[in-house]
Amino acid sequence: MANRRTVSQRSDGTWANKRDGASRSAGNHQTQKQAADQAKQMLVNAGGGELKIKGTDGKIRSKDTIAPGNDPNPPKDKEH
Repeated sequence: MANRRTVSQRSDGTWANKRDGASRSAGNHQTQKQAADQAKQMLVNAGGGELKIKGTDGKIRSKDTIAPGNDPNPPKDKEH
């Protein structure tokens, strides 16, 4: 799956929605939820993909496969 996006906190406290491998973010937001919502919509428009959300400590806190992406290991949890 080629479409991957990561939401992480920037040094100024805003949240960035960035395509993996890109040097610039697609958008900066005041809240993590706003950045994640934009990233999800961009993945839906691109035909699906993988979304990683990092916490304030920089560690991956959540991962989600956005449909119609092909998830090789579908989750058994109810988080998404």
